[in-house]
Amino acid sequence: MNLVLATDDSGAPEIFASLQGEGPSMGMPVAFVRLSRCNLACTWCDTAYTWRFTGDNRPHRDGIAFDRKTNQVTLAPAEAAARIAALGQKRLVITGGEPLLQAGALAEMLAHLPDMAVEIETNGTIAPPARLDVRVDQYNVSPKLAHSGNDAGLALIPERLDAWAREPRACLKFVIAAPADVDEVRALQQRYRFRPGQVFLMAEGTDSKTLRERQAWLSELCLEHGFRMSDRLHIHLYGDTRGT
Repeated sequence: MNLVLATDDSGAPEIFASLQGEGPSMGMPVAFVRLSRCNLACTWCDTAYTWRFTGDNRPHRDGIAFDRKTNQVTLAPAEAAARIAALGQKRLVITGGEPLLQAGALAEMLAHLPDMAVEIETNGTIAPPARLDVRVDQYNVSPKLAHSGNDAGLALIPERLDAWAREPRACLKFVIAAPADVDEVRALQQRYRFRPGQVFLMAEGTDSKTLRERQAWLSELCLEHGFRMSDRLHIHLYGDTRGT
């Protein structure tokens, strides 16, 4: 079973070394692998080239449809692992798209990388199977709020949120575009009893100016309600670009 990856600007698999830009590992040097395909469709998604292909009419604010052939590439798990190992990093971030759609092939890939610490970035709707779960050190779970445009029945699955709330390796990272979004997070925290320090709030934005403007009021809400705040370091360093 091969992996389906996103491509970088040259058409090569999007496997690269960078600094982790978000969440509890922000600033750490890591290897990244970006997979293609997603089961959700966020209207503000900054990696729509992983899922909004020609013929996909799910809404996105940019209205761009990407050519599947030039934005997807397949690799055998062993080949993907070899490319990751060649980057010389000790930590791997698996992102997407939604990585857990390809859990079986990921488990096979990670069998070739036994000494790497592994983070998976997921929307939280899919349970990781045991053969993959045993190889994961950290889950960066980003449940999608109402402003994402996803139906709550698809994006906020109670049994999955219950499981992530109990999972010591999971952080919950919520994308915030307006102060009212924080009220939705607070309601979810009350219902699912997320642990103190487990919840990160991150401003939505793909440029430094937007992020800084939103962080000005988001920081105050984090202080008021006891949430942690995440920046988007890669946006400040590299802009909204692939392979960074």
